[in-house]
Amino acid sequence: MPFSYWRTIRFVETDAAGVVYFANLLSLCHEAYEAALAEADINLKIFFGRGAIAVPIVYAQADFYQPLFCGDRIVIRLTPQRLDVSRFAITYEIWPDQSEAQSKGDRPLATAITHHVCIDTASRRRQLLTAELHHWLTQFSAPQDK
Repeated sequence: MPFSYWRTIRFVETDAAGVVYFANLLSLCHEAYEAALAEADINLKIFFGRGAIAVPIVYAQADFYQPLFCGDRIVIRLTPQRLDVSRFAITYEIWPDQSEAQSKGDRPLATAITHHVCIDTASRRRQLLTAELHHWLTQFSAPQDK
C-alpha cells in the first residue's frame, strides 16, 4: 500500500513566478521518502549517517502537469519498488489534498521517480539491500510488487 504524506507548499519553495521551483519538487519528494522510512521505524539518524552502507539516488526525473503555489495543501503518494538485490525505485504522485480530485481519475499535479542503490561506503561497491529496506519495500510497495 503506498505511503501518503500531507504538507503545505511554503513561500520559500516557490520562484519569482510564484510557483514551486523545479528542483524543490524533488526536495518535497525526498521529505516524503524520509517520512515513509520513519513510519517503518527506520532510524533516520543512523540511516542517513555515515555508516557502513549508503543508499544514494542515482537517477531522478520529475514531470509537472499543473503549477503548485504557496499555500497549496498537497498529498504525496509514494510507492517504492525493488529493482534487484541492490536497487529500488520510488514513484511519487503529487495530488491536491482533495480526495474527490483523485477519485475522479484526474491527473496528479506532478509526478517524480528516483532510483536508489545500496553501496558500501568504504569501497563504493554495490551491496545487498538491508533487511530493514526489504521490510520498508514490502510495507509500502503496490500489492502486485509484494
